[in-house]
Parts: sequence; structure tokens; C-alpha cells
Amino acid sequence: MTPAEPPTPQPPAADEQARLALEKKRERYVWYYLAYFLFGIHIVAFVMIYAVLSTK
Repeated sequence: MTPAEPPTPQPPAADEQARLALEKKRERYVWYYLAYFLFGIHIVAFVMIYAVLSTK
């Protein structure tokens, strides 16, 4: 029976590439959330403007 070998660590370059890819993905999600938030605020603002102008 052979002893279990510890997993070999990834080379630093691959680790850095994975970190950069994850950071890029997270940054893209932040921009998506910001875009949806700003879009939603505009929809609410237009509805409120319509409500105020249509009460006359």
C-alpha cells in the first residue's frame, strides 16, 4: 500500500491567473448590479413624475 501523496500546489502563475479571472468576473457583476440599480431608479422616477403630473 503506497502512502497518500500531498496534493502538489499550483505554480504561482496559474494561481495569479485564476485570481485575476475571478476579480474580473466579480467586477463585471458589480457593473451589472450598478446598471440594474440605476435603471430601476429611473423607472421609479418616471412613475413618480407621471403620478404627480396626472393628478391635476
